[in-house]
Amino acid sequence: MVTVRLRPMEEADLPVFERAYSTRDGAGEHQWFGFSPPGRGLAEMGVLGPDGGRLTVTADDRAAGSAYWFRREWGPAETSWCWEVALHVLAEQRRRGIGTQALGLLIRYLFDHTLAWRVQAIADAANTASQQMIIRAGFTREGTLRAAQWREGRRHDQVLYSLLRDDPLPHPGSSTVPRASDRSARDRGSS
Repeated sequence: MVTVRLRPMEEADLPVFERAYSTRDGAGEHQWFGFSPPGRGLAEMGVLGPDGGRLTVTADDRAAGSAYWFRREWGPAETSWCWEVALHVLAEQRRRGIGTQALGLLIRYLFDHTLAWRVQAIADAANTASQQMIIRAGFTREGTLRAAQWREGRRHDQVLYSLLRDDPLPHPGSSTVPRASDRSARDRGSS
């Protein structure tokens, strides 16, 4: 099994990520939004701050992708904010369980080091691999955001998932989907 870790971005990571994100194949069919300016530095890509951040995902101590989070608000900023998380695994590292492990590490990091009560993730409705990864990390599907994203000449539906601080988390390194019986009554829609 591969050892997955998160660490702050380093200058040496930037060329790897710039190459990976500069093509449709590298970015992935559900994350290709066209070309972006080259030469974005550590100050832009690797920032860690109060409103979000980006970390390097490593697999066996080699850069394998990036994990990032940013603040979303559902009402007054002081009381109704959450983190939205996103993950990009390099094309040659996909389908090895790295994304699921990295997402689990990121969730634990955010709940351990911030006051966030809610973390959410969004996946393209056609991206079943990302949706399965998000569910394996313990998230609950909340609904579809119809025609929410513009990409490659048309609108795409997105699916919203959430994880609350008091939701059960899968065991670190687990690749199993939490059973419905493990979820609280609130998450199943019962009162």
